[in-house]
Amino acid sequence: MNDILDTAERRELPDDVFGLPERREYPMPDAAHVRAAEAYFRYCPENLRTELARNILKFAARYGVDVQSPTILSYANE
Repeated sequence: MNDILDTAERRELPDDVFGLPERREYPMPDAAHVRAAEAYFRYCPENLRTELARNILKFAARYGVDVQSPTILSYANE
């Protein structure tokens, strides 16, 4: 899987692989998507950033991705 999902692939993903599952945004089914979520973190609404940051770190640990973003690390520790 690369970091681009088509509509059908995205629909097939379970809610629990999304950084924001209630909105089905920021899918992270693999390491490439964890890196993409990290890159697009700045577009996340302010009130959802803590949840997304924590989920990015959860999926990063699962797939062996080293997250270095001080912004994500800061939000995850709130």
